[in-house]
Amino acid sequence: MQGIHIVANLYDCKGDEAFLLHKQPLQDFCIQSILRAGLTMVENVFHPFENGGVTGCLVLSESHLAIHTWPELKSVTLDIYACNYTRDNTDKARQVMNDFLALLKPERSVIHEVPRDHQFLYEYMNPAYGFFTRSSEVIESRQTRFQKLEVHQTPQFGKLLRLDDCFMTSEKEEFVYHESMIHPALCAQQHPRHVLIIGGGDGGAAEEILKHPSVERVTLVELDPEVIVSAKLHLQHIHKGVFDHPKLRVLCEDGLNFIANDQGVYDHIVLDLPDPLGSAELLYEEAFLRDCKKRLSATGTLNIHTGSPWAHPERVRNAHQRLSALFEHVALCTVFIPLYGTLWSMCVCSDSTRVDEVSPSEIDRRLSDRGIHGLQHYSGVMHQSLFALPPFVQAIIEA
Repeated sequence: MQGIHIVANLYDCKGDEAFLLHKQPLQDFCIQSILRAGLTMVENVFHPFENGGVTGCLVLSESHLAIHTWPELKSVTLDIYACNYTRDNTDKARQVMNDFLALLKPERSVIHEVPRDHQFLYEYMNPAYGFFTRSSEVIESRQTRFQKLEVHQTPQFGKLLRLDDCFMTSEKEEFVYHESMIHPALCAQQHPRHVLIIGGGDGGAAEEILKHPSVERVTLVELDPEVIVSAKLHLQHIHKGVFDHPKLRVLCEDGLNFIANDQGVYDHIVLDLPDPLGSAELLYEEAFLRDCKKRLSATGTLNIHTGSPWAHPERVRNAHQRLSALFEHVALCTVFIPLYGTLWSMCVCSDSTRVDEVSPSEIDRRLSDRGIHGLQHYSGVMHQSLFALPPFVQAIIEA
């Protein structure tokens, strides 16, 4: 049911204290405000407390108003819901809210407007900062053996994949992340042949890698087979059928175990991982990264995302320091990822290849020679800009 739900906490109210202490003036004001706004009252119940304070509720044809006062704290909680079944009552609910603000004169208020019948998806980057988008349809939501998996249809991003309530990728902006993660390192190499992906079960990284004609084999190691199943069903716009590509080998197993036992040699390793939380934290530790390095060819490169400089600068700093202790060359790049709502960082690492020193003209020439056309984000100029760090990011990794 569509409608608007307004919930508010009003603190240190400077208005007439009688409205906090006594039933009758508060009850009368609530009824008058509802009628002035053009809403329809069906019934009302108010209860005064012995030590002062009132709780009350008005039942409306359009839904309800509920209020509770704390005179000793000079505070009020208020809950107003107006449905929009036959007409849009949003402005009427807001008018009632404004009536209470004018009456009670709070020094501080916390007010939330929640559109009903709209599901909002939130991801908190840290306790004080996050990002949201609206879901118009839940296509899939289930608990796999390893994690909570969701696919949503969204107005802003098209189909969107979430794992454990974290945004992973979406149809409309995946090219920003995947092109930035894959092409800088591969374009810096003359003839990359063998590539390993740890994670990347949505298929987006593999699809970008296989645009390079010299690549003979891509090995994709994904812990959760249900991610791949879901991607095949719902995220074709992202992977573009790559799971049927003859050069792609898919293994469903733990990346830690795979690296510990694998004897392959790779020209590029992509660590397309979830954030370093829980068991995934081990994939960012020195032991695992050292094992990955052992699997690189002489000119090989490794790419790993290292998080948001805005939301968790310490994570970026720690990752850069850890990688710098293992590799001769660590090039940090930054790119704004629309789905994450923030600037994101990645590190490209090697003992011999200087990814950040390849010129824009050389990048464009190699893209053209390899028949790679129609990229939406990456180019020679963008290659250069990816590695041009803002001073505040440079300060983070040098701290």
